[in-house]
Amino acid sequence: MANIKSLVLFGWLAAAVLSGYAADTYTVGDDLGWTRPPLGEVAYQTWARVKDFDVGDTITFSWSGTHNVAQVTKEGYDNCNATGNLLIGQVQTVSPYNFLINSTDPYYFICTVPEHCTNGQKVTVQVRSWSAAAPSASFSSVFFAIAASTFIFASLFY
Repeated sequence: MANIKSLVLFGWLAAAVLSGYAADTYTVGDDLGWTRPPLGEVAYQTWARVKDFDVGDTITFSWSGTHNVAQVTKEGYDNCNATGNLLIGQVQTVSPYNFLINSTDPYYFICTVPEHCTNGQKVTVQVRSWSAAAPSASFSSVFFAIAASTFIFASLFY
């Protein structure tokens, strides 16, 4: 009987610990989507500033009409230029486009349709380092692990 309780609690413990590291999906601009923002680049700057991006998260660019998305270097971002070595990968022309964050480096994205980037259709995604992300994601998991371990050991020995 104690072994069954232990296995069940171990399963809950494992699920709790792993759930602290679940990846998130973010839609660029939330309800605004990926478009020429009415107030310029401040819309996407504000959107990105309040998000906690981590490795493993997905960024979704969703648009209608004539838009695209290009990952570029910092220089390409600053100059709204996705030509030559300023472009990373290919210009994405099909919406929605999902981008998987796979490092803690900053990512720079622009729309290459003429005048869209210069009118603010660009976003920088700053990814948290593992040391910054781990404490907030794992505190409740650690607390649960200690409580569950105490219960498991008590069940085994009493």
